[in-house]
Formats: sequence, C-alpha cells, structure tokens
Amino acid sequence: MRIAYLPIDERPCNVDFVKMMAESSSEIELIIPSKELLGAKKVAADTNRLWDWLNEVAIDVDAFIVSIDMVVYGGLLPSRLHYLSEDTAIMWIDRLRSLHKSFPDVAIYASNLIMRTPRYSSSDEEPDYYKQWGCELFTRAYLQDKQDRETLSEDEQSQLQEIVSILPEQYIHDYETRRKFNSMINTSMLELVHEGVLTFLSIPQDDSAEYGYTTMDQRIVVNKREQLRLYTKVHMYPGADEVGATLLARVYNDLKKMSPKIYPIWSSTLGPQLIPMYEDRPYAESLKAHVLAAGCQLVASADEADLILAYNTPGRVMQESWDQHKRDITYTSFRNMLTFVKDIKTHIKSGKKVMVADAAYANGGDNELITLLDEERILDQLVSYKGWNTNCNTLGSTICQGVVALHGKPDIIQHNVIYHLLDDYFYQAEIRMDMTADFLPKYNLTYFDLKNEVALVNQERNERLYRRYHAMILYSFKGIELLEINTSAPWNRMFECGMTLQFRKDEVESC
Repeated sequence: MRIAYLPIDERPCNVDFVKMMAESSSEIELIIPSKELLGAKKVAADTNRLWDWLNEVAIDVDAFIVSIDMVVYGGLLPSRLHYLSEDTAIMWIDRLRSLHKSFPDVAIYASNLIMRTPRYSSSDEEPDYYKQWGCELFTRAYLQDKQDRETLSEDEQSQLQEIVSILPEQYIHDYETRRKFNSMINTSMLELVHEGVLTFLSIPQDDSAEYGYTTMDQRIVVNKREQLRLYTKVHMYPGADEVGATLLARVYNDLKKMSPKIYPIWSSTLGPQLIPMYEDRPYAESLKAHVLAAGCQLVASADEADLILAYNTPGRVMQESWDQHKRDITYTSFRNMLTFVKDIKTHIKSGKKVMVADAAYANGGDNELITLLDEERILDQLVSYKGWNTNCNTLGSTICQGVVALHGKPDIIQHNVIYHLLDDYFYQAEIRMDMTADFLPKYNLTYFDLKNEVALVNQERNERLYRRYHAMILYSFKGIELLEINTSAPWNRMFECGMTLQFRKDEVESC
C-alpha cells in the first residue's frame, strides 16, 4: 500500500518516527515531502508548493494522511504565530474539496490540533510576548473558565484580578484573535468530514488542562461534532506529535480491513485512574481514545488479543523522568515492577506480541522497567517500546508500531526498539539534563539555544549515549551490535534530537 504523508512539522518525532514504523512493515510505502518543503521551526512551509505536492502524488497513492496545521499554516509553530485572513481559510477549504473531487478514490485522513496554551512563560514555540506573559495568559483563561463553570476561591479571585490588572490588552487581543481563527478552521474541518471530503479527522489536544483556552475551544468542537453527528469519524483526545503514527495505524487497518484486538496490562493498581502530567483525563480514558483512533479494539482477555499493551504508569504521583533519582515513594509502594515484568515475560513466552507504553514518568522512560526487562532477557523480544514526551505521545506511537509489527520485519522492529531506548530513556531521562547542567555552561549555551556549537554538542551527546547504552543494556540484542550513534539538533535546542544508528547484526529470528 502507498500512503502519502504530510506531517505536522519537520522534527524527527513527526517525520523519522513515522517513517521508521512504516519501514518496519513490508506492506507499507510511505511517501513524504522532502524536508526542505516542510519549513523550519517558526518559519512556515511554502503551503502552495505543498499543495502542488499533494496533487502530484495523488495519482499513485491509496490514501492521504494530511496535517491541516501544515497545509493551512505551514506547520505546527506557524499555526501559533500566523496572521492569516478569512479569505485564506476559505481558499484552503475549497482546495481540500477540489482534492477530493479530483481523486475521489483516495481517502483523506486528516489531523487538526486544538491550539495549545502552555502554562509556563517561554517564547521558544510561542509568540515573542509569551516569554514574559505566557503564564499569565494561561492562568487568566484558566481562572475565567473555571469561574464560568464552577466557583473560584478567594485566593483564585484575587489572583485573577491581579493578572487582569497587569496583562497588556494588546497581547490578549492578538492571542485570542488567532485562537478564534484556528477554532474556525477546526469547525470547518468537521464540515468537510460531514460532506465526505475527509474520511476521518483526528483532533489531538497538546498540553491540555481541565480549564482554559484549550478546553473552551474543545467545547466548540464537541458541540459541532454532536450537531453533525460525527462521533465515529471525528475523534478528540490528548496528544499531538503522535498523531501521524495514529493515522498511519488507522489507514493500515482500514486498507487491510482489520481491527487488531489489544489487551492492556498495568504496572500499578491506581494507574488507570491517574491523570498524567500535561493531559486532562485518566490514563484509561486516553487508552480507549487512542485504541479507537488507531482503528483497533480493546478486549477483556489476553487469549483473544492480537497485541498485549504493557502500560507502565506511576504508583500514585507522576514526576518528570529526570527526577528518577529522587522519585516519589509511591513509584515503589503503589506498583510492583517485578510482577509487571513477569507478566510481560509470560505473555511473550505464550507467543503474544507485546508492546510497551512506558508512561510512568513525563518526558522520558523508566530506568527500573528497562533494567528488569533487560535482566529477564526480553527487552529485545518486544515488538515496540516507546517512552517519550507525554503519555499520549508514547501511547499513540507504540500502538502504531505494534499494529504494523503484526506483519513486520523483525530486524527493523528491533532497530526501532533500540532507537527509542536511546532517545526516550538514555537521552530524554538522563543525558539531556546532565548535559544542560555540566556541559552547556562551559560554552555559554542554554537548553533552548545551542548557538553555533551544534557540532560540539552532537559529538558529546553521541559519546554519552554510546557509553550509557553499552553500560546498561547487558543481556539483550546479542545479535545486534550498536556501532555508532550520530545525533542532530533539529531546532537548535536540547529538547529533542535526531539520530542515525549504525549496526552490525546477525540474522534475527522472525517475530
């Protein structure tokens, strides 16, 4: 099957991760624009050239996966910075109609994010004024929304009054004008689903919270979806950068006319009911949403499952991954990792394909889980391991890898597991913050600005990743020797890195 994929932006998580998963299947050929067509961080892509690309590839593909944020705004960050007019919106709505009319047999699977509102002050991915006023913009909307829906305490009322008195009106106007435009695009995409232009629409929520701008925009979309009765064709849930993977899984399942059965096992008793950091609902609710969005189904027993999802969650309190050395006691007292890993091993021995969503910590994997899986000699028998960024980033991408692994290439699947061990655990949970503390200051660099020293940072990162991987992974991947790691800094910062790996491998047994 040939699938044209237009991602949210050019970062590895939206391009390379999805490409790697597609390459692990012998049945998928993923067609992606060259990276120079996809813009660069806050520099918007040339959307007219992307429109030409869509029409060029349409004659020879079975389906489209299209990011509306890319095709309308030129990328994820440009969707938060633009000054587009209503005429531009109408043009893109009509263009999507014309694409469907010209190629009616090519289904269009689309994603369209509800614009996020970070609770912290930083202009790295937001307008310049967000560096000074971001926290206030978030808190003002959060408290106003809470006041409309419930009541505020006296302290909250005082806080809201103080923010209103100091927050510059022009920044509120700029921010809310853009949000209004984006919300109009969101509801217009629902209209296109209703018309049959879009086959399926995924609406992830990035950095969502219980109250505030994102929740207010979400309610508008929910009401429109109910009005048009699009419950099965428009799915909403927390997430963002995993959406390309989720739609890849759904397209794959739809084209093969299958709906894989997934049985979850949990590392903690309270895990399903906990609400992870950066999200607005319990793990168990996000699980339902992501399984359905990927075109799969949950089942009540392992015997009937095609895939086992081993879901690693906190005991009771969630922390950032780089704080594992001072982890909350409930990571031990409210979960039993020995039992969890033993269950994983039992399922693998019974012939089940097991995928791991390592979401016990935010922004990185779990040292204890990886160590135990390695000691049990089953780390290399997983069909997927993910543990990056948010819970739903991890969840959606590991489901996709599990789905395509049902008929996958064992060597590529193992390469992908190693890649995510390196990125999701060794880099995100360890090396990223270590280098920020002990390496960047030597060269007057910061977490969000590597200046002209990227090559130096990459070299140091390569060496640390190589050393830590070989020091910790002792019993797994005996048939694959990791020879070399080369990293890059896509947005000239430490938050994420790109990687290419070189292996020397023996023949891998079939999965």
